[in-house]
Amino acid sequence: MKIAIIGAGNLGLAIAKGIINNKSAQALYITKRNINTLKELEGAKDVFLTSDNKEAIKNSDSIIFAVQPRHLEEVLNQCKEVITEGHTLISTVTGFSTGKIEKIVGEDRSIIRAMPNTAISINQSMTCICANQKGKERINLAFDIFNQLGHSIEIPEEQMQAATVICASGIAFWMRLIRATTQGAIELGFESKEALEMSVHTCLGAARLLISSHSHPEQEIDKVTTPGGCTIAGLNEMEHQGLSSSIIKGLITSYNKISQIAKN
Repeated sequence: MKIAIIGAGNLGLAIAKGIINNKSAQALYITKRNINTLKELEGAKDVFLTSDNKEAIKNSDSIIFAVQPRHLEEVLNQCKEVITEGHTLISTVTGFSTGKIEKIVGEDRSIIRAMPNTAISINQSMTCICANQKGKERINLAFDIFNQLGHSIEIPEEQMQAATVICASGIAFWMRLIRATTQGAIELGFESKEALEMSVHTCLGAARLLISSHSHPEQEIDKVTTPGGCTIAGLNEMEHQGLSSSIIKGLITSYNKISQIAKN
């Protein structure tokens, strides 16, 4: 598979690193206005750096658009003359629907939206995928790419903004929770390096436990909460202080913001 990534910002670069690390592309074209900022990718096998979007598209089968929302329409208009029915278009751009893309490049083009997160750079992304009618015929191409870079699911397009909050913004939310746990460990007497290591691996273990057991979080919580014990005391205090409520409110606030951005 020959892949082009149009726009090598934080997300585009993370996707590129994941594809390179996984060796999942026969050829990978990466575009950016200033390719001098991509020196870390120079010399990578079968990787081509260019500032010419049209060149990258002409030489690729699957095109991943990872530009900022305000730039996507301009990029599509500039490149639509070289986009053919043979191309699979994959947009990772927030708030830009398949319908908007169709109006620019045509309804006869295979258009897929994918919302990964920055953990894609280490092949651990949670990616949500949807497609227009034509794109559904090739949606497996998107799964071929993103399942090698983590875990992927298909969802209705109307849920993509919510998925952005849970999965893409979610990376930042989980980082903040890990930081809070680390700060608490430091207050309990651990050095910062030890505290972070303990917090990160405990978080990782909790996630892997749920994936492996297919159980509900409360089932696993019950296994470590004994009557009158320290775990239930800590959990109850966190809930008294609004832990679950603040997380839910934060998710809803983030969703309202992304909905506002999409309207504009």
